[in-house]
Amino acid sequence: MSLQSMIENYKKVHRHPVNHAFHAVGIPMILLSLVWVFFNWKIGILLFFVGWACQFAGHAVEGTTPAFFSNPTYLIIGPIWLFKKVQAALSRNHEKRDPGTSQRTQPR
Repeated sequence: MSLQSMIENYKKVHRHPVNHAFHAVGIPMILLSLVWVFFNWKIGILLFFVGWACQFAGHAVEGTTPAFFSNPTYLIIGPIWLFKKVQAALSRNHEKRDPGTSQRTQPR
């Protein structure tokens, strides 16, 4: 299965905006916890469990099971999906601004 097809499949079980919000908080917390645990294990573990609680809360709202239940590779696809989502939002915001200024352009 290609990376793009896995991302498309991931999108199918992550449609609800509340699930998106929980994942936007939970995924970075989990990733941060993997580093933070080496500096302060209590905070690292707290971040890890709260991050996963956000993930599962999002899926409870969505009414779906996490994608990694069917294939553990989705544990890597989740952060890639979030990165692409943030990147797209930033590029849309950047395109709305006039080059060389901090002013937004008028919609056409």
